[in-house]
Amino acid sequence: MKRKKQMMLAAALVFGLTVLSGCSGNASPGGSEGNAPSGASGEAASAPTAIKIMSAFSTANPPDPKGDVQKAIEEATNTKLDIQWVSANNYKERLNVSLSSGDIADVVMIDDPFSTVFRTSAKQGAFWDLTELYGKYPNILKQVPAAAWEASKMQDGKNYGIPRPRGAEGARYFVIRKDWLDKLGLQVPTTTDELYTVMKAFKEQDPDGNGKDDTIGFTANVLPTDMGTLGIIINSFTGANGTGATGSWVVRDGKLENADLLPETREALEYLNKAYKDGLIPADFASLKPSQVDEIYASGKAGIIADKTGNMQEMISKLGKVDPTAKDEQAFYPVTSINGYNPKGPGFLGMLAISKKVPEEKLDAILTAIDKWMTPEVFDLQTWGIEGTHYTVKDGNKEPIQDKYEASGIENYNQIVYVADPYANSLHRNFPQASIDLYTKLQDEKAKTSKPDESIGLYSETFQSYGPELAKQAQDIKTKVILGVAPLTAWDDFVNKMKSDPQMTKIVQEMNDAYQERSGK
Repeated sequence: MKRKKQMMLAAALVFGLTVLSGCSGNASPGGSEGNAPSGASGEAASAPTAIKIMSAFSTANPPDPKGDVQKAIEEATNTKLDIQWVSANNYKERLNVSLSSGDIADVVMIDDPFSTVFRTSAKQGAFWDLTELYGKYPNILKQVPAAAWEASKMQDGKNYGIPRPRGAEGARYFVIRKDWLDKLGLQVPTTTDELYTVMKAFKEQDPDGNGKDDTIGFTANVLPTDMGTLGIIINSFTGANGTGATGSWVVRDGKLENADLLPETREALEYLNKAYKDGLIPADFASLKPSQVDEIYASGKAGIIADKTGNMQEMISKLGKVDPTAKDEQAFYPVTSINGYNPKGPGFLGMLAISKKVPEEKLDAILTAIDKWMTPEVFDLQTWGIEGTHYTVKDGNKEPIQDKYEASGIENYNQIVYVADPYANSLHRNFPQASIDLYTKLQDEKAKTSKPDESIGLYSETFQSYGPELAKQAQDIKTKVILGVAPLTAWDDFVNKMKSDPQMTKIVQEMNDAYQERSGK
Protein backbone atom coordinates (compact mmCIF):
# COMPACT_ATOMS: atom_id res chain seq x y z
CA MET A 1 0.00 0.00 0.00
CA LYS A 2 2.83 2.40 0.88
CA ARG A 3 4.52 1.77 -2.48
CA LYS A 4 1.21 2.36 -4.25
CA LYS A 5 0.74 5.67 -2.46
CA GLN A 6 4.26 6.80 -3.32
CA MET A 7 3.78 6.02 -6.98
CA MET A 8 0.37 7.66 -7.12
CA LEU A 9 1.99 10.81 -5.73
CA ALA A 10 4.79 10.62 -8.25
CA ALA A 11 2.38 10.12 -11.13
CA ALA A 12 0.30 13.09 -10.12
CA LEU A 13 3.45 15.15 -9.87
CA VAL A 14 4.55 14.09 -13.32
CA PHE A 15 1.28 15.14 -14.92
CA GLY A 16 1.24 18.39 -12.98
CA LEU A 17 4.70 19.63 -13.90
CA THR A 18 5.36 22.02 -16.78
CA VAL A 19 7.68 20.82 -19.49
CA LEU A 20 10.45 23.36 -19.67
CA SER A 21 12.76 21.86 -22.24
CA GLY A 22 11.97 24.62 -24.71
CA CYS A 23 13.13 27.44 -22.42
CA SER A 24 16.14 29.45 -23.44
CA GLY A 25 17.91 28.97 -20.09
CA ASN A 26 19.63 32.36 -19.88
CA ALA A 27 18.78 33.01 -16.21
CA SER A 28 22.10 32.34 -14.51
CA PRO A 29 21.71 33.13 -10.79
CA GLY A 30 25.11 34.68 -10.48
CA GLY A 31 25.99 35.97 -13.93
CA SER A 32 28.34 34.16 -16.32
CA GLU A 33 32.04 33.49 -16.48
CA GLY A 34 34.23 33.36 -19.54
CA ASN A 35 34.66 29.59 -19.41
CA ALA A 36 31.02 28.70 -18.72
CA PRO A 37 29.45 25.89 -20.78
CA SER A 38 27.18 26.87 -23.60
CA GLY A 39 24.02 25.68 -21.80
CA ALA A 40 21.18 23.29 -22.53
CA SER A 41 19.44 25.20 -25.29
CA GLY A 42 21.32 23.69 -28.23
CA GLU A 43 20.76 20.34 -29.90
CA ALA A 44 22.24 17.28 -28.17
CA ALA A 45 25.39 15.81 -29.71
CA SER A 46 24.72 13.05 -32.25
CA ALA A 47 26.81 10.49 -30.35
CA PRO A 48 25.59 9.47 -26.86
CA THR A 49 27.63 10.79 -23.95
CA ALA A 50 29.22 8.03 -21.87
CA ILE A 51 28.71 8.85 -18.16
CA LYS A 52 30.08 6.91 -15.22
CA ILE A 53 27.93 7.31 -12.11
CA MET A 54 28.36 6.11 -8.53
CA SER A 55 25.17 5.89 -6.49
CA ALA A 56 23.41 3.87 -3.79
CA PHE A 57 20.62 1.32 -4.00
CA SER A 58 18.32 0.38 -1.13
CA THR A 59 16.21 -2.44 -2.58
CA ALA A 60 17.01 -6.14 -2.83
CA ASN A 61 18.68 -5.59 -6.22
CA PRO A 62 19.78 -2.56 -8.24
CA PRO A 63 18.25 -1.86 -11.67
CA ASP A 64 19.31 -3.99 -14.61
CA PRO A 65 21.80 -1.93 -16.68
CA LYS A 66 20.48 -3.68 -19.79
CA GLY A 67 16.84 -3.31 -18.75
CA ASP A 68 14.22 -1.46 -20.77
CA VAL A 69 13.97 1.43 -18.28
CA GLN A 70 17.67 2.29 -18.40
CA LYS A 71 17.67 1.95 -22.17
CA ALA A 72 14.73 4.36 -22.37
CA ILE A 73 16.42 6.86 -20.06
CA GLU A 74 19.62 6.63 -22.10
CA GLU A 75 17.75 7.19 -25.35
CA ALA A 76 15.85 10.16 -23.94
CA THR A 77 18.97 11.81 -22.50
CA ASN A 78 21.35 10.79 -25.33
CA THR A 79 23.68 9.00 -22.90
CA LYS A 80 25.33 5.67 -22.26
CA LEU A 81 25.18 5.14 -18.49
CA ASP A 82 27.72 3.09 -16.58
CA ILE A 83 26.26 3.06 -13.06
CA GLN A 84 28.18 1.63 -10.14
CA TRP A 85 25.45 0.68 -7.69
CA VAL A 86 26.60 0.38 -4.07
CA SER A 87 24.41 -0.95 -1.27
CA ALA A 88 23.09 1.87 0.90
CA ASN A 89 24.25 -0.13 3.92
CA ASN A 90 27.90 0.57 3.15
CA TYR A 91 27.67 3.46 0.69
CA LYS A 92 29.25 5.98 3.03
CA GLU A 93 32.37 3.82 3.48
CA ARG A 94 32.74 3.16 -0.24
CA LEU A 95 32.20 6.83 -1.03
CA ASN A 96 34.87 7.92 1.45
CA VAL A 97 37.35 5.46 -0.06
CA SER A 98 36.58 6.80 -3.53
CA LEU A 99 36.98 10.43 -2.48
CA SER A 100 40.16 9.79 -0.50
CA SER A 101 41.81 7.86 -3.32
CA GLY A 102 40.76 10.30 -6.03
CA ASP A 103 39.25 7.45 -8.07
CA ILE A 104 36.04 9.35 -8.71
CA ALA A 105 33.28 8.60 -11.22
CA ASP A 106 32.05 11.35 -13.58
CA VAL A 107 28.96 11.87 -11.41
CA VAL A 108 28.84 10.93 -7.73
CA MET A 109 25.85 10.86 -5.40
CA ILE A 110 27.03 12.62 -2.24
CA ASP A 111 24.86 11.61 0.70
CA ASP A 112 26.37 14.21 3.07
CA PRO A 113 27.76 17.25 1.24
CA PHE A 114 29.14 18.66 4.48
CA SER A 115 31.17 15.65 5.57
CA THR A 116 34.85 16.29 6.25
CA VAL A 117 35.94 14.06 3.37
CA PHE A 118 33.74 15.79 0.78
CA ARG A 119 34.62 19.24 2.12
CA THR A 120 38.29 18.42 1.71
CA SER A 121 37.80 17.02 -1.79
CA ALA A 122 35.82 20.06 -2.93
CA LYS A 123 38.35 22.45 -1.42
CA GLN A 124 41.15 20.66 -3.24
CA GLY A 125 39.35 21.11 -6.56
CA ALA A 126 38.05 17.56 -7.08
CA PHE A 127 34.60 18.73 -8.25
CA TRP A 128 33.20 21.32 -10.61
CA ASP A 129 31.93 24.59 -9.14
CA LEU A 130 28.39 24.89 -10.52
CA THR A 131 27.48 28.19 -8.88
CA GLU A 132 27.56 30.24 -12.08
CA LEU A 133 26.42 27.40 -14.33
CA TYR A 134 23.26 25.70 -13.13
CA GLY A 135 21.03 28.63 -14.11
CA LYS A 136 21.69 27.85 -17.78
CA TYR A 137 19.76 24.57 -17.52
CA PRO A 138 16.05 25.37 -17.22
CA ASN A 139 14.77 22.16 -15.65
CA ILE A 140 17.60 21.94 -13.11
CA LEU A 141 16.89 25.55 -12.18
CA LYS A 142 13.14 24.95 -12.00
CA GLN A 143 12.98 21.62 -10.21
CA VAL A 144 15.54 22.29 -7.47
CA PRO A 145 14.20 24.86 -4.96
CA ALA A 146 16.15 28.08 -4.55
CA ALA A 147 16.32 27.28 -0.82
CA ALA A 148 18.20 24.07 -1.66
CA TRP A 149 20.82 25.88 -3.73
CA GLU A 150 21.34 28.34 -0.90
CA ALA A 151 21.44 25.76 1.88
CA SER A 152 23.83 23.45 0.02
CA LYS A 153 26.49 26.09 -0.55
CA MET A 154 29.89 25.39 0.92
CA GLN A 155 31.55 27.80 3.28
CA ASP A 156 33.12 29.63 0.33
CA GLY A 157 29.63 30.38 -0.99
CA LYS A 158 29.89 27.97 -3.91
CA ASN A 159 27.77 25.03 -5.07
CA TYR A 160 29.81 21.90 -5.76
CA GLY A 161 26.87 19.78 -6.83
CA ILE A 162 23.22 19.67 -7.84
CA PRO A 163 21.09 19.29 -4.70
CA ARG A 164 18.73 16.32 -4.79
CA PRO A 165 15.46 18.23 -4.30
CA ARG A 166 13.00 17.69 -1.48
CA GLY A 167 10.14 19.88 -0.26
CA ALA A 168 11.38 22.78 1.87
CA GLU A 169 8.05 23.94 3.26
CA GLY A 170 5.78 21.90 5.50
CA ALA A 171 8.61 20.65 7.72
CA ARG A 172 7.77 18.76 10.91
CA TYR A 173 5.98 21.01 13.38
CA PHE A 174 2.93 20.96 15.64
CA VAL A 175 -0.06 18.94 14.39
CA ILE A 176 -3.19 19.15 16.51
CA ARG A 177 -6.54 17.44 17.13
CA LYS A 178 -8.79 20.18 15.78
CA ASP A 179 -11.84 18.07 16.57
CA TRP A 180 -10.78 18.32 20.23
CA LEU A 181 -10.31 22.09 19.89
CA ASP A 182 -13.79 22.45 18.42
CA LYS A 183 -15.32 20.32 21.15
CA LEU A 184 -13.69 22.47 23.87
CA GLY A 185 -14.43 25.77 22.10
CA LEU A 186 -10.76 26.61 21.55
CA GLN A 187 -8.88 28.16 18.62
CA VAL A 188 -5.70 26.91 16.95
CA PRO A 189 -2.86 28.36 19.07
CA THR A 190 -0.55 31.03 17.65
CA THR A 191 1.64 31.80 20.71
CA THR A 192 3.37 29.69 23.34
CA ASP A 193 0.91 31.01 25.95
CA GLU A 194 -2.04 29.90 23.81
CA LEU A 195 -0.29 26.59 23.20
CA TYR A 196 -0.03 26.02 26.95
CA THR A 197 -3.71 26.82 27.41
CA VAL A 198 -4.63 24.26 24.76
CA MET A 199 -2.32 21.57 26.19
CA LYS A 200 -3.76 22.12 29.65
CA ALA A 201 -7.34 21.86 28.33
CA PHE A 202 -6.48 18.65 26.50
CA LYS A 203 -5.18 17.25 29.79
CA GLU A 204 -7.95 18.41 32.11
CA GLN A 205 -11.21 18.77 30.14
CA ASP A 206 -11.77 15.21 28.88
CA PRO A 207 -11.53 16.03 25.15
CA ASP A 208 -12.18 12.42 24.12
CA GLY A 209 -15.35 12.31 26.22
CA ASN A 210 -14.68 9.00 27.92
CA GLY A 211 -14.98 10.42 31.43
CA LYS A 212 -11.43 9.44 32.34
CA ASP A 213 -8.29 11.45 33.13
CA ASP A 214 -6.22 9.68 30.47
CA THR A 215 -5.14 12.33 27.94
CA ILE A 216 -2.14 14.65 27.65
CA GLY A 217 -1.42 17.81 25.70
CA PHE A 218 1.71 17.06 23.66
CA THR A 219 3.38 13.71 22.98
CA ALA A 220 7.11 14.36 22.74
CA ASN A 221 10.57 13.01 23.55
CA VAL A 222 14.29 13.71 23.57
CA LEU A 223 16.85 11.84 21.51
CA PRO A 224 20.45 10.82 22.27
CA THR A 225 21.89 13.74 20.31
CA ASP A 226 19.29 16.51 20.68
CA MET A 227 16.09 17.59 22.39
CA GLY A 228 13.97 15.63 19.90
CA THR A 229 10.40 16.81 19.50
CA LEU A 230 10.54 18.78 22.75
CA GLY A 231 13.10 20.91 20.92
CA ILE A 232 10.27 22.21 18.73
CA ILE A 233 8.87 24.06 21.74
CA ILE A 234 12.32 25.45 22.59
CA ASN A 235 12.79 26.57 18.97
CA SER A 236 9.41 28.29 19.08
CA PHE A 237 10.83 30.49 21.83
CA THR A 238 14.24 31.13 20.23
CA GLY A 239 13.36 31.12 16.51
CA ALA A 240 16.19 28.65 15.86
CA ASN A 241 15.63 25.88 13.33
CA GLY A 242 16.80 22.42 14.35
CA THR A 243 20.04 21.44 15.99
CA GLY A 244 22.18 21.13 12.89
CA ALA A 245 25.60 19.49 12.71
CA THR A 246 27.09 22.20 14.91
CA GLY A 247 24.29 22.83 17.36
CA SER A 248 21.33 25.20 17.25
CA TRP A 249 21.91 28.72 15.94
CA VAL A 250 19.84 31.77 15.08
CA VAL A 251 20.71 34.96 13.17
CA ARG A 252 20.23 38.20 15.08
CA ASP A 253 21.48 41.59 13.90
CA GLY A 254 23.39 39.90 11.10
CA LYS A 255 25.27 37.54 13.40
CA LEU A 256 24.88 33.91 14.39
CA GLU A 257 24.11 33.34 18.04
CA ASN A 258 24.13 29.98 19.76
CA ALA A 259 20.54 29.36 20.84
CA ASP A 260 21.56 27.79 24.15
CA LEU A 261 23.06 31.10 25.27
CA LEU A 262 19.87 33.06 24.63
CA PRO A 263 17.48 34.02 27.46
CA GLU A 264 14.60 32.53 25.44
CA THR A 265 16.03 29.05 25.97
CA ARG A 266 15.81 29.60 29.72
CA GLU A 267 12.18 30.71 29.30
CA ALA A 268 11.46 27.56 27.30
CA LEU A 269 12.95 25.30 29.97
CA GLU A 270 10.89 27.01 32.66
CA TYR A 271 7.82 26.55 30.44
CA LEU A 272 8.55 22.85 29.88
CA ASN A 273 9.23 22.22 33.56
CA LYS A 274 5.80 23.63 34.36
CA ALA A 275 4.22 21.54 31.57
CA TYR A 276 5.87 18.44 33.01
CA LYS A 277 4.61 19.19 36.51
CA ASP A 278 1.11 19.75 35.13
CA GLY A 279 1.21 16.42 33.29
CA LEU A 280 0.88 18.01 29.85
CA ILE A 281 3.75 16.00 28.33
CA PRO A 282 4.58 12.30 28.82
CA ALA A 283 5.98 11.46 32.25
CA ASP A 284 8.58 9.24 30.56
CA PHE A 285 9.46 11.65 27.73
CA ALA A 286 13.19 11.27 28.42
CA SER A 287 13.16 7.58 27.46
CA LEU A 288 10.54 7.48 24.68
CA LYS A 289 11.53 6.27 21.21
CA PRO A 290 10.08 8.10 18.17
CA SER A 291 7.78 5.15 17.44
CA GLN A 292 6.43 5.34 21.01
CA VAL A 293 5.70 9.04 20.59
CA ASP A 294 3.63 8.20 17.50
CA GLU A 295 1.84 5.40 19.34
CA ILE A 296 0.61 7.79 22.03
CA TYR A 297 -1.05 10.00 19.41
CA ALA A 298 -2.32 7.02 17.42
CA SER A 299 -3.92 5.62 20.58
CA GLY A 300 -5.99 8.80 20.95
CA LYS A 301 -4.28 9.86 24.19
CA ALA A 302 -2.56 13.07 23.03
CA GLY A 303 -3.89 16.22 21.39
CA ILE A 304 -0.68 17.44 19.74
CA ILE A 305 2.27 15.76 18.02
CA ALA A 306 5.25 17.02 16.04
CA ASP A 307 4.88 15.66 12.50
CA LYS A 308 4.36 16.40 8.81
CA THR A 309 0.79 16.38 7.57
CA GLY A 310 1.94 14.22 4.67
CA ASN A 311 1.77 11.38 7.21
CA MET A 312 -1.94 11.93 7.78
CA GLN A 313 -3.25 8.74 6.21
CA GLU A 314 -0.95 6.46 8.19
CA MET A 315 -1.82 8.21 11.45
CA ILE A 316 -5.58 8.38 10.81
CA SER A 317 -5.60 4.72 9.83
CA LYS A 318 -4.19 3.82 13.25
CA LEU A 319 -6.19 6.42 15.16
CA GLY A 320 -9.46 5.32 13.55
CA LYS A 321 -9.16 1.89 15.14
CA VAL A 322 -9.53 3.38 18.64
CA ASP A 323 -11.50 6.51 17.74
CA PRO A 324 -13.80 6.06 14.73
CA THR A 325 -14.81 9.73 14.97
CA ALA A 326 -11.26 10.86 14.08
CA LYS A 327 -11.45 12.01 10.45
CA ASP A 328 -8.64 13.13 8.18
CA GLU A 329 -7.55 16.75 8.57
CA GLN A 330 -9.85 17.38 11.53
CA ALA A 331 -7.76 14.97 13.60
CA PHE A 332 -4.45 15.95 11.97
CA TYR A 333 -4.50 19.73 11.64
CA PRO A 334 -1.23 21.68 11.26
CA VAL A 335 -0.49 24.67 13.46
CA THR A 336 0.57 27.50 11.13
CA SER A 337 3.05 29.19 13.44
CA ILE A 338 3.84 29.77 17.11
CA ASN A 339 5.25 33.17 18.07
CA GLY A 340 5.44 33.91 14.35
CA TYR A 341 7.77 30.97 13.80
CA ASN A 342 7.74 27.60 12.06
CA PRO A 343 10.66 25.65 10.58
CA LYS A 344 11.70 25.37 6.93
CA GLY A 345 13.47 22.28 5.66
CA PRO A 346 16.73 22.53 3.67
CA GLY A 347 14.94 21.56 0.44
CA PHE A 348 17.44 18.86 -0.48
CA LEU A 349 18.88 15.52 0.58
CA GLY A 350 22.43 15.08 -0.62
CA MET A 351 23.64 16.13 -4.06
CA LEU A 352 25.10 15.07 -7.38
CA ALA A 353 28.73 16.18 -7.72
CA ILE A 354 30.59 16.17 -11.04
CA SER A 355 34.27 15.25 -11.06
CA LYS A 356 36.69 17.96 -12.17
CA LYS A 357 38.39 15.28 -14.25
CA VAL A 358 35.42 15.67 -16.61
CA PRO A 359 36.42 18.11 -19.39
CA GLU A 360 34.35 21.24 -19.88
CA GLU A 361 32.64 20.04 -23.06
CA LYS A 362 31.53 16.84 -21.35
CA LEU A 363 30.42 18.83 -18.27
CA ASP A 364 27.93 20.62 -20.50
CA ALA A 365 26.75 17.30 -21.94
CA ILE A 366 26.26 15.84 -18.45
CA LEU A 367 24.32 18.86 -17.21
CA THR A 368 22.22 18.81 -20.38
CA ALA A 369 21.46 15.12 -19.80
CA ILE A 370 20.45 15.71 -16.16
CA ASP A 371 18.34 18.66 -17.29
CA LYS A 372 16.52 16.43 -19.78
CA TRP A 373 16.21 13.66 -17.16
CA MET A 374 14.26 16.07 -14.96
CA THR A 375 11.50 16.58 -17.55
CA PRO A 376 8.18 14.88 -16.72
CA GLU A 377 8.29 12.41 -19.59
CA VAL A 378 11.74 11.10 -18.62
CA PHE A 379 11.19 11.17 -14.87
CA ASP A 380 8.02 9.17 -15.50
CA LEU A 381 10.15 6.28 -16.78
CA GLN A 382 11.81 5.68 -13.42
CA THR A 383 8.60 6.47 -11.53
CA TRP A 384 6.51 3.82 -13.27
CA GLY A 385 8.72 1.88 -15.64
CA ILE A 386 7.40 0.29 -18.81
CA GLU A 387 3.70 -0.35 -19.45
CA GLY A 388 2.91 -4.06 -19.43
CA THR A 389 6.17 -4.83 -17.63
CA HIS A 390 6.01 -2.70 -14.50
CA TYR A 391 2.49 -1.30 -14.59
CA THR A 392 -0.90 -1.57 -16.25
CA VAL A 393 -3.49 1.09 -17.01
CA LYS A 394 -7.02 0.67 -15.64
CA ASP A 395 -9.72 3.30 -16.17
CA GLY A 396 -7.03 5.78 -17.19
CA ASN A 397 -5.00 5.21 -14.00
CA LYS A 398 -1.65 3.47 -13.72
CA GLU A 399 -1.49 0.49 -11.40
CA PRO A 400 1.83 -1.14 -10.51
CA ILE A 401 2.47 -4.79 -11.19
CA GLN A 402 3.75 -5.04 -7.66
CA ASP A 403 6.06 -8.06 -7.80
CA LYS A 404 7.66 -7.03 -11.09
CA TYR A 405 8.03 -3.41 -10.06
CA GLU A 406 9.71 -4.26 -6.75
CA ALA A 407 11.98 -6.85 -8.37
CA SER A 408 13.13 -4.32 -11.00
CA GLY A 409 14.73 -1.92 -8.48
CA ILE A 410 14.02 1.00 -10.81
CA GLU A 411 13.04 3.24 -7.90
CA ASN A 412 16.77 3.49 -7.16
CA TYR A 413 17.16 5.85 -10.11
CA ASN A 414 15.59 8.37 -7.70
CA GLN A 415 18.94 8.33 -5.89
CA ILE A 416 20.47 9.91 -8.98
CA VAL A 417 17.80 12.22 -10.40
CA TYR A 418 14.65 13.21 -8.54
CA VAL A 419 11.88 15.74 -9.08
CA ALA A 420 10.25 16.79 -5.81
CA ASP A 421 6.65 17.81 -5.32
CA PRO A 422 6.93 21.11 -3.39
CA TYR A 423 3.92 20.01 -1.31
CA ALA A 424 5.24 16.50 -0.60
CA ASN A 425 5.77 17.20 3.12
CA SER A 426 2.20 18.39 3.51
CA LEU A 427 0.09 16.05 1.39
CA HIS A 428 -0.21 13.12 -0.96
CA ARG A 429 -2.17 13.52 -4.17
CA ASN A 430 -4.50 10.68 -3.21
CA PHE A 431 -5.64 12.46 -0.03
CA PRO A 432 -9.31 13.45 0.16
CA GLN A 433 -9.83 16.67 -1.79
CA ALA A 434 -10.78 18.57 1.37
CA SER A 435 -7.45 17.61 2.94
CA ILE A 436 -5.52 18.56 -0.20
CA ASP A 437 -7.20 21.96 -0.36
CA LEU A 438 -6.65 22.69 3.32
CA TYR A 439 -3.05 21.49 3.51
CA THR A 440 -2.14 23.39 0.34
CA LYS A 441 -3.64 26.57 1.75
CA LEU A 442 -1.95 26.15 5.13
CA GLN A 443 1.47 25.33 3.63
CA ASP A 444 1.27 28.53 1.60
CA GLU A 445 0.40 30.39 4.79
CA LYS A 446 3.23 28.73 6.75
CA ALA A 447 5.70 29.72 4.02
CA LYS A 448 5.23 33.36 5.03
CA THR A 449 6.86 32.77 8.43
CA SER A 450 9.00 29.63 7.98
CA LYS A 451 12.61 29.99 9.09
CA PRO A 452 15.56 28.13 7.52
CA ASP A 453 18.46 26.71 9.48
CA GLU A 454 21.12 29.33 8.81
CA SER A 455 23.87 27.10 10.22
CA ILE A 456 23.49 24.26 7.70
CA GLY A 457 26.84 23.55 6.09
CA LEU A 458 28.91 25.91 8.24
CA TYR A 459 32.12 24.52 9.67
CA SER A 460 33.84 25.12 12.99
CA GLU A 461 37.04 23.15 13.50
CA THR A 462 36.86 23.73 17.26
CA PHE A 463 33.35 22.30 17.37
CA GLN A 464 34.56 19.02 15.88
CA SER A 465 36.57 18.23 19.02
CA TYR A 466 34.75 20.22 21.69
CA GLY A 467 31.19 20.66 20.45
CA PRO A 468 29.77 17.14 20.80
CA GLU A 469 30.61 16.96 24.50
CA LEU A 470 29.25 20.47 25.01
CA ALA A 471 25.99 19.50 23.29
CA LYS A 472 25.70 16.41 25.49
CA GLN A 473 26.22 18.46 28.64
CA ALA A 474 23.61 20.99 27.52
CA GLN A 475 21.04 18.31 26.78
CA ASP A 476 21.62 16.54 30.09
CA ILE A 477 21.02 19.72 32.04
CA LYS A 478 17.96 20.66 29.95
CA THR A 479 16.40 17.26 30.60
CA LYS A 480 17.12 17.44 34.34
CA VAL A 481 15.64 20.94 34.58
CA ILE A 482 12.48 19.86 32.74
CA LEU A 483 12.15 16.82 35.02
CA GLY A 484 12.71 19.02 38.06
CA VAL A 485 15.69 17.00 39.35
CA ALA A 486 17.87 20.07 38.82
CA PRO A 487 16.88 23.69 39.50
CA LEU A 488 16.65 26.30 36.77
CA THR A 489 19.72 27.93 38.31
CA ALA A 490 21.72 24.90 37.14
CA TRP A 491 21.01 26.01 33.57
CA ASP A 492 22.01 29.58 34.48
CA ASP A 493 25.32 28.30 35.83
CA PHE A 494 25.94 26.28 32.67
CA VAL A 495 25.21 29.24 30.38
CA ASN A 496 27.45 31.57 32.39
CA LYS A 497 30.22 29.01 32.21
CA MET A 498 29.83 28.68 28.45
CA LYS A 499 29.83 32.43 27.88
CA SER A 500 33.29 32.66 29.48
CA ASP A 501 34.61 29.40 28.05
CA PRO A 502 37.41 30.14 25.53
CA GLN A 503 36.52 27.10 23.41
CA MET A 504 32.88 28.16 23.16
CA THR A 505 33.97 31.68 22.29
CA LYS A 506 36.14 30.25 19.53
CA ILE A 507 33.25 28.14 18.19
CA VAL A 508 31.00 31.21 18.01
CA GLN A 509 33.72 33.16 16.21
CA GLU A 510 34.44 30.38 13.72
CA MET A 511 30.76 29.90 12.98
CA ASN A 512 30.32 33.62 12.35
CA ASP A 513 33.42 33.77 10.17
CA ALA A 514 31.99 30.89 8.13
CA TYR A 515 28.58 32.53 7.93
CA GLN A 516 30.03 35.84 6.74
CA GLU A 517 32.24 34.11 4.18
CA ARG A 518 29.40 32.05 2.73
CA SER A 519 27.01 34.96 2.57
CA GLY A 520 29.63 37.19 0.97
CA LYS A 521 29.51 39.72 3.79
